[in-house]
Amino acid sequence: MPPTIHYPHISIEFCTACKWNLRAAWYAQELLSTFSTELGEVSMIPSSGGTFVVRLTENAESEEVIIWNRKANNGFPDSKDLKRLIRDVLFPTRDLGHVDRHVKKDSSVDAPPVTHNDVRTNATKEQSVKAALATTEDKNADLILDDSGDVCKDCNMP
Repeated sequence: MPPTIHYPHISIEFCTACKWNLRAAWYAQELLSTFSTELGEVSMIPSSGGTFVVRLTENAESEEVIIWNRKANNGFPDSKDLKRLIRDVLFPTRDLGHVDRHVKKDSSVDAPPVTHNDVRTNATKEQSVKAALATTEDKNADLILDDSGDVCKDCNMP
């Protein structure tokens, strides 16, 4: 019998050869601290090949949305940006306190609010997340990719 998945579900897939276990656990802890019981589940999925992908599934009928992909987004998100991206999809009216106050001053990440209660499609939600990602400044200059962007130098996996 497959395990029961509780919704909303966030999965963090990470490369174990790159030693991103603690980073993944830290993001999971940050999300659970911020959203508490509003999230059904945060899972960590060991992987290889320099993978670091955060995915969100709202409910059993919804498509999985990629919130962050280290390779596509050229690095890792700040925790405040990751929280904001997830909030914008799941709880667009929720105030994130100091994270939102920083945005009002800085406004480096702005995405149109997306609610799970309206009739927007998953494609629209994904576009909203992509718009937010496009405006996010990458503050992570420590990428571990070679020139092609396809091989992790730590684990030498594609």
